[in-house]
Amino acid sequence: MKPASLAIEIAGHPLVLSSLRACFDPVQRCLFVADAHFGKDAVFRARGIPVPIGSTADNLMRLDILIAGFEPVVLVFLGDLLHARESHAAETLDALHDWRARHADLRLVLVEGNHDRHAGALPDTLGIEYVKEPWRMGPWALCHHPQRVNGAYALAGHLHPVYRIATRTDSVRVPCFRFGTDCGVLPAFGSFTGGSRDEGRVAGEKVFLVVQERVIGLR
Repeated sequence: MKPASLAIEIAGHPLVLSSLRACFDPVQRCLFVADAHFGKDAVFRARGIPVPIGSTADNLMRLDILIAGFEPVVLVFLGDLLHARESHAAETLDALHDWRARHADLRLVLVEGNHDRHAGALPDTLGIEYVKEPWRMGPWALCHHPQRVNGAYALAGHLHPVYRIATRTDSVRVPCFRFGTDCGVLPAFGSFTGGSRDEGRVAGEKVFLVVQERVIGLR
């Protein structure tokens, strides 16, 4: 089943938001992914915390679906591609190398995040370009930490934004995209990540929820 998407315009430029928690610029043919946190499950197990195996495989499967659907020429990770030093475990690196072999022609760029600095660089054999924030591409300033950048609209991660939907008797927190006047924040892509911010909208902010495999804009 093809994942749902929603075409929007931000700061006068088109973006397509995917229910797989990523977005695509159809002009630059660039796919943006934030906070994959590869190897987080391996980190927990290495530290004696029993968690299920499988988040890396799920992340890579969703990347495969996104690449097949959008056919990008470049994939930019907006920081925190890895979770910690233990993310260099053989099981994680082997899976990443197998995935990279399937997409050998795709340009990969990592805007270094705080977890990436602690985790250390991935092997050169994965062919990932490391850049510092803010990194300019077309109309965008690509960052890990949300910030204002003169002359560009910033796209960032780091916050793992979620939104709280409540009824009289229950509530749920769902991943969301948040776009302010000069900076947008993507939801965490990683399947083994939590959410942080769940307060309501601030003035002038556009919020798009990822709910039941759909992307829904708040009115």
